[in-house]
Amino acid sequence: MASVKSEELNAFPTTNVMQSLSGRAAGVQISPNTGSPGGAISVRVRGANSIFGNNEPLYVVDGFPYSGNPTLLNNADIESIDILKDASATAIYGSRGANGVVLITTKRGKAGKTVVEYDGYYGFQSIRNKLDLMDAHEYAATIRQRDLNDGITPKFTQEEVDAFGKGTDWQDEVFRTAPIQNHAISVKGGTDKTRFLLSGSNFDQEGIIRGSNYVRNSVRANITTEVSPKFKFDLNAILSRIDSDRKNSGGGNRGASLISSILTAYPTLPVRTETGTLTDLRQYSWASNVIVNPLDFIENENDHIRSNKVLANGAVTYTPVPGLAIKISGGIENTNDRTDIYRNKKFLNSTGSAQVQTAQTTTVLNENTVTYTKEFGEHNISAVAGITYQNYQSTSLNANGAGFISDTPETYDIQSAAQGNSNSSFQEWTLASYLARVNYSFRGKYLATASFRTDGSSRYSEGEKWGNFPSASLAWRISEEPFMQDVAVVSDLKLRAGYGETGSTAIDPYQTLNVLTSGRTVFNDAIVTSYAPGTRQAGPLKWETTAQTNIGIDLGLLQNRIGITLDYYVKNTRDLLNPVSRPASTGYANTIQNIGKVQNKGIEIGANAVVLEGNFKWNVSGNISFNRNKVVSLYGGKDIYGDVIGIAVVNDVTNILREGEPMGIFFGYVESGYDASGNPTYYDYNDSKNYDVGDKRITGDPNPDFIYGFNSTMAFRNFELGVFIQGSQGNDILNLSRINQAYDYGQGLNMPRDVYQNTWTEQNPTAAYPKMDKDIKVQMSDRFVEDGSYMRFKNIQLGYNVPVSALNITWLSRAKVYVSAQNLITITDYSWYDPEISSYGGANSYRQGIDHYSYPTAKTFTVGVNLGF
Repeated sequence: MASVKSEELNAFPTTNVMQSLSGRAAGVQISPNTGSPGGAISVRVRGANSIFGNNEPLYVVDGFPYSGNPTLLNNADIESIDILKDASATAIYGSRGANGVVLITTKRGKAGKTVVEYDGYYGFQSIRNKLDLMDAHEYAATIRQRDLNDGITPKFTQEEVDAFGKGTDWQDEVFRTAPIQNHAISVKGGTDKTRFLLSGSNFDQEGIIRGSNYVRNSVRANITTEVSPKFKFDLNAILSRIDSDRKNSGGGNRGASLISSILTAYPTLPVRTETGTLTDLRQYSWASNVIVNPLDFIENENDHIRSNKVLANGAVTYTPVPGLAIKISGGIENTNDRTDIYRNKKFLNSTGSAQVQTAQTTTVLNENTVTYTKEFGEHNISAVAGITYQNYQSTSLNANGAGFISDTPETYDIQSAAQGNSNSSFQEWTLASYLARVNYSFRGKYLATASFRTDGSSRYSEGEKWGNFPSASLAWRISEEPFMQDVAVVSDLKLRAGYGETGSTAIDPYQTLNVLTSGRTVFNDAIVTSYAPGTRQAGPLKWETTAQTNIGIDLGLLQNRIGITLDYYVKNTRDLLNPVSRPASTGYANTIQNIGKVQNKGIEIGANAVVLEGNFKWNVSGNISFNRNKVVSLYGGKDIYGDVIGIAVVNDVTNILREGEPMGIFFGYVESGYDASGNPTYYDYNDSKNYDVGDKRITGDPNPDFIYGFNSTMAFRNFELGVFIQGSQGNDILNLSRINQAYDYGQGLNMPRDVYQNTWTEQNPTAAYPKMDKDIKVQMSDRFVEDGSYMRFKNIQLGYNVPVSALNITWLSRAKVYVSAQNLITITDYSWYDPEISSYGGANSYRQGIDHYSYPTAKTFTVGVNLGF
């Protein structure tokens, strides 16, 4: 288990609390999918287990299993986060623990006088790394040289080239310095019998792209009351409202999406015409016919999401006799989302288009447990047994339309569209569980834990619905043995070993059923609604199961001034769900079967030390994690290809799953140089005299060799200086953005400045880029795979603790002011906006490490205060 306390979680501004864990906990890798406000992130605990299932951990908020990433929480409300990693810890969560478990504990009231606390900060964000693109003169000169190389009349004369200056910097037109702020206030207190906490918070982040923002307002209540020595009641409730305007294109090519258009727009053209309208960039008839003025996306398109989230749970605990507790708890999670997207009639070639998406999810949970604790002399035992039930339902409704008379109603009169359609869906699953766990210790030196959980899921086939998940662990506190008493340097030494199995509900509901899909068909010369089987053949399916062995050592030295934790683990996931092709004669295209195996094994090292004490204090801590992922077996030993990602100049698969290799490796051709005309050439490994799949090779690996974090805190009198460094080493990034940006010569797009300076010529046959030729041809190859290693100064903070007692400020109990900088320094060789990115990340496991026109990462400067009244 790794623990992160509130001070570390609140060390710097984050939209999502999980971003605060990056580099804080060994074995936990966090990758943003985008730098946009409120953007999604990918979380991996000790690697990815499933090929097509969810690889995200289970989040448990105050004992309630949350259905997704807990975006409803404000960092200031959290007391601590514990990450359960090995199976002996996660097996009690059974079918939901295979990817790790993140336990989030919110702050609670304490007995004593009522206390009011305020935490707040205000800061400014700016783009961390602006790309170095051609200016107008360089762009025109490059296009002229391309035309000369092609033997056609140049689009720009030499006089025009010479007359161009810097031109339009489209990045400056779109990116901005944007504010970010957070305000959280809480009131807590109580008596020995009743304790309470009430809090409210506001988080407001403007994006560095104009028009983007993320606002979250939340209120929270926590009440604990002991009605009598035998009865105790607990109530937790969180209500959160999220409003966000999004400007995240996420992919695209040739200027047809926001980020793509920012980088490819022609610097030779102005933002607006003399009449004030946005310039139509398609006026260059010899260039891209899909390019859009970036300001069109900013001014004439809205993408707004509103989300109302409620998480509430309560429990009653009955203690009939000392040591025995019966607890009955229930909770509900409810989310209502609505997304409104409208492109008005001023947008290029738009007649007005609207899209409305709504989604509602409700999860109901009931847990009933009996806990027993007892000491028998030098023996201590605690046991828990229980029954749980969880039901999940979701509904959605999508409607879209195009062709509006007026822009005024936007999405609120979608029925007025000239054309449109709609669809809706429903999904439900149920999980029932029985669980038991026993903890035993003898003299505090010998410890043992055993647990067993059986889960029944409605998602699986008859006869396969139930999965059994056992675990056991042993620990020996060697430092308590007589032979260690004379070893003064060792203050604590514990050896741990554990084994357990956990499961994963890796499929959506109804995958084991023959589902009919609605459609339209012609019958008796009329179009009628029809239902027909899909192309997937249903079949019997069972649980994906992860078996994990963990061996660890905890070491404390010099009266625990130095602490070291070392863990070695092996995870083997079996019965992976894989798609299997079916013969066309069956009438189906594919089916799903339990046939795959994946292994993760690794080492985690954590250390902390009190370097100095006294007037000058210095504490350091760090962690480093090595994980090796391998696909052990697939159906028939056949490769599984990732999705084709089309970017016009190249349309090909990017990733592949292959036995014996890590998940998500990059797959493509291997470049061998240039031919006599300056075109890239590739190795013909199978001597077929052309380029085909037999010539493709593994070109990179998105999985890092290791990830790490380092934290240093120094204090002198009332001043504190904290430096937090986080990084990744040995991972590759497939830079799809660069394919369009630097090799699509025929479209006349703007390009990085180094293309202008280093393209192939007869005098420069080893140039970084091919010959500037509109008919240049490139393949998905190792050329686009870059080293994604980086070391980042994630946060640097200088704080001052106001001596409220010395100053006789009686109305304050504490006060701290601080200034901080986030993402101020990043050391990397990656050529694009930011190496900490995974555009297609998420639950999916085989499209990691791809950068495709993602919203850039920001650097931030903040000023904040922490006050207690």
